[in-house]
Amino acid sequence: MPNVDLSQDPAGLRRIFLALGLAKPAEDVHAQPLTGGVSSGIYRVDLRSGSYCVKQALPRLKVAKEWLVPVERVFAEIGYLRTVEPIVPGHVPRVLGEDDATRSFVMPFLGAEYRNWKSDLLAGRVDTTLASTVGDILGRIHAGTADDTALAARFANDANFHALRLEPYLVETAREHPELAGRLHALVDRTAHTRRVLVHGDVSPKNILAGPAGPVLLDAECAWFGDPAFDVAFCLNHFLLKAAHLPPHAHALLAAYRGFADAYWPHVHWESRAALEARVATLLPGLALARVDGKSPVEYLSEASRIAVRRAAIPLLQDPPATLEDIARRWALEFAA
Repeated sequence: MPNVDLSQDPAGLRRIFLALGLAKPAEDVHAQPLTGGVSSGIYRVDLRSGSYCVKQALPRLKVAKEWLVPVERVFAEIGYLRTVEPIVPGHVPRVLGEDDATRSFVMPFLGAEYRNWKSDLLAGRVDTTLASTVGDILGRIHAGTADDTALAARFANDANFHALRLEPYLVETAREHPELAGRLHALVDRTAHTRRVLVHGDVSPKNILAGPAGPVLLDAECAWFGDPAFDVAFCLNHFLLKAAHLPPHAHALLAAYRGFADAYWPHVHWESRAALEARVATLLPGLALARVDGKSPVEYLSEASRIAVRRAAIPLLQDPPATLEDIARRWALEFAA
């Protein structure tokens, strides 16, 4: 069945809430579009029973370069949230119901008491304790799903992960930097063939809310059973990029980078820390370059900052670092005010 945009389908929206028992038969159901995402339609619905968020997968992402992705990825997100909620209760949204016809699902709306972590960081409000808590939560998720053969079969979303992450980030960057294509394609191949834990795929400050009971991790539509190095590197990358954007806060951001990693490592039991850290450290400069020259560049970097990120990341790709501290030292030399 074709995916009907809920913003153009009020009857479909009403049907969903009636079927879930969240709306009364005579109650009006209105959707308020929410901003912030590039991959989904997200709507707030206020009813007598409470306030809710509806998320619907879009077939074309809202970025400058054409980026088409399968809408079935919504089922990966639903599965991820239901799988990890018992592992980290309260740190992911609760799925209240799903609708196959519209490729959408409903969760509680998290209101004004929740702050977006990206907004805090861009304002120079760097909370290293929050960074450590996120690292701990991610470590618990990875440890709780490591080498689980049932989850490996259930989340064998290789094609989706390639379309959503490997192709638009690393493959596209290889097109922009043909002199680095060999190294970037090697990272793609290694990541695609490493299957150890349930990967979120988009652990980014924009997808993390700081709430009364700690951080809440959103937007798991890239979920895949694969390489934990991707999740770790993807999040650490945002501290590096924001340090490039905010040199006066670079030391604090690098402290958050270290705090995240330090809280994550104690959970690693499925392989040696050294092996995993080596994969994170070699992947991280590729992702940094991808957020400048891939299909989804970060919007807040100036052209001068983009040039500086290239200047820092490319040598790290050419001469791969062994540890995350090697990258932190390089970044501090380049960006710390």
